[in-house]
Amino acid sequence: MGRRLAAIMFNDIVGYTALMQADEVLAKKKRDRHRAVLLKAIKSWNGDIIQHYGDGTLCIFQSALEAVNCAIEIQQQLVLPPEVPLRIGIHTGDIVQDEEGIYGDGVNLASRIESMATSGSVLISEKVQDEIKNHREIASHSLGEFELKNVSKPVELYAIANERINVPQGTELQGKGLERIKSIAVMPFVNMSTDPENEYFSDGITEELINALAQVEGLRVTSRTSSFAFKGKNTDIREIGQQLNVRTILEGSVRKTGNKVRITAQLIKASDGYHLWSETYDRDLEDIFAVQDEISRKIANQLREKLTLKESRESIVKPTTNSIEAYNLYLRGLYHYNKWTPANARQAVRFYEQAIKSSPEFSLPYSGLASSYTLLGTTGNMSPAKAFELVRENAKKAIKLDRSSIEAHCALSIVRFFFDWDWERALKHVEDALALNANDPNALLLLGLYYTIECDFEKSLEVMTTALNADPLSVVLNRTMADVLYLAEKYEEALDYYDQVLILDPSFRAAHEFRAWTYLQMKDYEKAIAIFEDLGEEITHALHQETQIGYAYALCGNIEEAQKYLDKLLRNKKSTAMDLAVIYTGIGDKDKAFHYLEKCVEQRIGTLVFLNSSPIWKPLKSDPRFLVILDKIGLKPVSGV
Repeated sequence: MGRRLAAIMFNDIVGYTALMQADEVLAKKKRDRHRAVLLKAIKSWNGDIIQHYGDGTLCIFQSALEAVNCAIEIQQQLVLPPEVPLRIGIHTGDIVQDEEGIYGDGVNLASRIESMATSGSVLISEKVQDEIKNHREIASHSLGEFELKNVSKPVELYAIANERINVPQGTELQGKGLERIKSIAVMPFVNMSTDPENEYFSDGITEELINALAQVEGLRVTSRTSSFAFKGKNTDIREIGQQLNVRTILEGSVRKTGNKVRITAQLIKASDGYHLWSETYDRDLEDIFAVQDEISRKIANQLREKLTLKESRESIVKPTTNSIEAYNLYLRGLYHYNKWTPANARQAVRFYEQAIKSSPEFSLPYSGLASSYTLLGTTGNMSPAKAFELVRENAKKAIKLDRSSIEAHCALSIVRFFFDWDWERALKHVEDALALNANDPNALLLLGLYYTIECDFEKSLEVMTTALNADPLSVVLNRTMADVLYLAEKYEEALDYYDQVLILDPSFRAAHEFRAWTYLQMKDYEKAIAIFEDLGEEITHALHQETQIGYAYALCGNIEEAQKYLDKLLRNKKSTAMDLAVIYTGIGDKDKAFHYLEKCVEQRIGTLVFLNSSPIWKPLKSDPRFLVILDKIGLKPVSGV
């Protein structure tokens, strides 16, 4: 008898017993074909058949990757005529094996997962998904978390989605296992007002409902960015459900006329477009918070069977101001801020300030100001020192008025990270935000940033995966995931995510730039230089075009060409200390590199937080002066990075 870790695969023929009763000869032919295909595939992928049981088989493998590849091969063969309707479940875990068979909790769980599968599908556990997620040749989709019979904790199930593999909807699995996590995406409510400028109001109502539903325990709510990716598009509900991995969709419309508002809302099953509930509300504008609360509670109650909402009549939306004028001004500011451009951020600031003037005790405009100044300060459209001081001032006011302001906690965290270099207090603000909503993508992004600064890339990637589950179509989150993979030296995977960013937004220049930086680390200097040259004057990153191309020439050993770009930088008064520190590092002039890094410290350049994690600075790490710089920033040296 021995104990070891193994990948466990159960499979059986769907409907075999009924087929035996109806046509015994055909049933045996299907069973024989199943076993022939199985035997060949098992041998190809180094598996062992432990037991045949009627129409099914129990097999084990040394790795999850081999088990999944074997399952794919089996299903792709059996889907061809004469088809054999097979279901497969895979899990990894400790097993105990003796002459009679194998035992253990892992075996029981694999059996439960197989029982959840449908004909032609391959279902895997989260543990298996972790083993295969970095293999691009294998596609998979999360089906949600399920409570399985005799299994103590909920299990997240994934379906393999390769060609000719059936991918069941999560709803197809209900009845086999109890779905634990309910999920919803709130589509942008349509502005039905005669005045198109009232779009700010319909967008604002949508965002307020997203925020309200995010407070419902047991309900996973897709974040704003991904929901608004479908704005103005006539996308099929089922496709939206698949892309966002949600079971339900809330859509509606808003008509605002003077002091009157009509809100229509309908809750729809994503799997088939079936309307679960719909209602129309005609109210005075003063009742807007009550309407939001009523809609949110009705949705929660519709889904309440599997939720842990404490009480069905409990209010979800609390009035944040008594001034409808201030609320309108706040929604106007939010509308402009969400356009994510410096010009719109300044416009947002004006509306937020008017809202505060109308209602000084209204917390949301203060957190809005903090976010707007963060955007202006981090994009070079405002002095970082001035911007971050305004961020700090307004975020603190927002928290004083409302300690549940996730936006304000996140804004303060950014100040602590990039300006104060106060890692403990930065992390505390992130933790405070996550205590309010454990799935908030902005707070998760900042937690991922913390782990990146600490060079704990595995934890950072885990956190970013969670963030992307909540906001899968976010350009910022996909770009951040790519950056973490780049810093973790997982360059092929980083390129995949940069490509995903460019699918979402082809004009996202930073993704183009960092594809080139990735190619530099892969030593494909020619491709990197070509990308930098193609971007030309469009480059807006802190490292200018001369820096990037000059650094690339230095890495490939063409110091003479690199020097030409360095000379251009030295003649350019707009060149930053960071530009010069980078290119001197590439050329190998450590004295000059450290001279300009010291200047970066004096100027409190925010990107210094990546001094430990960025591959750019590897040539400097063995020099004692590097430790001095780290100490000034408050970073500890990390071995092996």
